[in-house]
Formats: sequence, C-alpha cells, structure tokens
Amino acid sequence: MRRSLVLASTSPRRRQMLEALGLPFTVVSLPVPEQALPGEGPAETAKRLAREKAQAVASRFPHALVVGCDTIVVMEGAILGKPADATEAKSVLRCLAGREHQVLSGLAVANQSSGRLLIGCVQTLVKMREYDDRWIDEYVASRLPLDKAGAYGIQDNAFRPVESIRGCFCNVVGLPLHALAQMLTDLGVKPACLPSGCCAYREHYSSAVCQWRG
Repeated sequence: MRRSLVLASTSPRRRQMLEALGLPFTVVSLPVPEQALPGEGPAETAKRLAREKAQAVASRFPHALVVGCDTIVVMEGAILGKPADATEAKSVLRCLAGREHQVLSGLAVANQSSGRLLIGCVQTLVKMREYDDRWIDEYVASRLPLDKAGAYGIQDNAFRPVESIRGCFCNVVGLPLHALAQMLTDLGVKPACLPSGCCAYREHYSSAVCQWRG
C-alpha cells in the first residue's frame, strides 16, 4: 500500500519545494513551541523541533509519512530567529553583512503505524554580500525579510543578499530536498523526480548537493 505524504508546515516556500519531488501530499500543521532548551546545541534544537512537528501531525495521521522541518540561522553559536520587527531585522542584517554563518535544517519523517522515524540535520555555510545601510533600509521596507530566520531569503532575487554558499541551496530556502528524497526512499516512497543539483534556484550560486547526517 502506498503511504500518503503529509507536510507538517504551512510555509509556502516548503510547499513549493516539496512539489518538485513529484509526489502528491497534503499540508497539515500543528503548533509547536519553537524554543531552544537549556544546554541544547543548534543542531540538536533543529532536529528536536523537526521531530516534534512531524510527530504532532503523525499522531492524527498514523498511516501517513509526515515530514517535519525546522530551519535555523546560527552566527557564532547564537541562533538568529525571525525578527520581531523592522528595527530588529535591520540590526540582524548589519550583523551578517560580509560575514559567514550557518543555516541548519532539522528534518524528520515519521510514520506512527510502523513506529519508524528518520531524523537528520543538513548544514549550509552562507557568505553574505557586503551591503550598506541604504540597501538594508530598502530590503526591510520590502517586508521580505520579516518572516524569515536571519532576516533574509536567499531566493529574494531582487535584493540578492547572499554572495556564495557551501552546501545545499534548498536547505537555506527551508527544505533540503535531496536529504528528504533519500529519507523518503529509505521508507519505501521514491520521489517521481529529483531536481538537478540542489534545485532550480541554485543557478546564481556556487552550490553542492547537500549531505545528510543523522
């Protein structure tokens, strides 16, 4: 029996990327507090939140494969979440300008009926462009950074905040497709298609296929 696929996220970016695998899926998301626990490292936080998101939905859809993902931006060990407002977005962008940081995505696929749960974490190193305050003001005024961890989107082509990356482009957008494809295949659901490289967005950036580590 072919298991149904559920994406435990309402992110339009994740939905669009998952469509690239050519598999039918539904979207169901339940609230999970997105907070790091005391003593928890960034990778552990990302994996735990991905697991909690997947398991919360899997409890209601026990026969489905449920995909959970949590993407965080890390600068010198500190997690940079979604900015609370425009002022915070500007501050974060100034901090990142011309510097390298990490983007970590915890990824989990859960199937409650079989008890199977796969969890991984994908890391991409991101180097930001050197930009000035005028650029920051224009970018924040567009409101594009306000709903994104780290206050930027690598796919925001009108502003192009990123200079280069080392790792998976899709991971920076919010869903590491190649890692997910491998996990689904390991659970008996092979994607109908797989984008070339990391994904079609990658054309303007140096990028390699992501590596999945448990």
